[in-house]
Amino acid sequence: MIVRARAPLRLGLAGGGTDVSPYCDLHGGSVMNVTIDKYAYATIDASPDGLVHFLAQDAGAGERIAPGEAMAERTDAAGPLQLAKGVYRRIVAEHLGGRAPAIRVRTHSDAPPGSGLGSSSTMVVALVTAFAEYFGLALGEYEVAHLAYAVERNDLGLAGGKQDQYAAAFGGFNFMEFYAGDRVIVNPLRIKDWIHAELESSLVLCFTGVSRASARIIDEQSRNISEGDAASLDAMHRLKDEAGRMKEALLRGDFARLAEVMQAGWLAKKQSAASISNPRIEEIETVAGAHGARATKVSGAGGGGFMIFLCDPADRIGLVRALAAAGGTPYDAHFTLQGATAWKVP
Repeated sequence: MIVRARAPLRLGLAGGGTDVSPYCDLHGGSVMNVTIDKYAYATIDASPDGLVHFLAQDAGAGERIAPGEAMAERTDAAGPLQLAKGVYRRIVAEHLGGRAPAIRVRTHSDAPPGSGLGSSSTMVVALVTAFAEYFGLALGEYEVAHLAYAVERNDLGLAGGKQDQYAAAFGGFNFMEFYAGDRVIVNPLRIKDWIHAELESSLVLCFTGVSRASARIIDEQSRNISEGDAASLDAMHRLKDEAGRMKEALLRGDFARLAEVMQAGWLAKKQSAASISNPRIEEIETVAGAHGARATKVSGAGGGGFMIFLCDPADRIGLVRALAAAGGTPYDAHFTLQGATAWKVP
């Protein structure tokens, strides 16, 4: 039996960063996001030789180890295989009674690490979903997302927030609330068809050409909050408020307000940590503004990866050409309303 799973990547529309501790523990966080038709994939089947196989196909990395060794390895070891190994250990320990199976786990993603689309967390959700299908585990969306969060943040010690795991598990347009004690509330939004179509036509996604390590940016944000930096804390409060305003603008189809909220959120985010923007990002933002972009933001923690622009659909082609001429790589992306899913192949 072969089991495959996929989980969608997400665009953070507003509130990103307020889902990260200690801010969400102290003040509560709010995030507005939507998933797109770019995915992380995981495949599990029986081992051909009694060993555990881990293969990160897009990174060209692979390893074969005995089941006992797979459980005994350090959980904080870095590298392209760490996510699959972390999920394997957690599933075996929590759901298989410590019985380590000989299986083959293969992964790949439509987006590179450091893209700002939540690729690492989405991969963990795809892995958890595949394991749940392969071993017949009854895990709902909340359980999948929480387990994925626990693997990344607790087991592997990777810095980050909570929105990516829940976006990948649930899919669609979601307004999310984050509180102390890992309490998360996901509020799916029913967006009218014309609003869905207009927003999809208005958004331009562009890769800056620079992948970034989000951990340094997140550490800076967290340190600013812990140390009581007034400017950073005020910026985070504004980011949280913008998520609520973004939700209202989407539900009403108020695109002028939506652009205003997105731009205000980007300005606030830049004030939460110095490393969020850089000369390359500012250069691309200037080019976009001169060619019809009504609002700009960087997806994810910042520092690079993908940028999101909101424009009049009539200006889209001109904006795409200008971004490409500036050295960016524009991407087409369409919204998906389905979260992580798995299926069996006989």
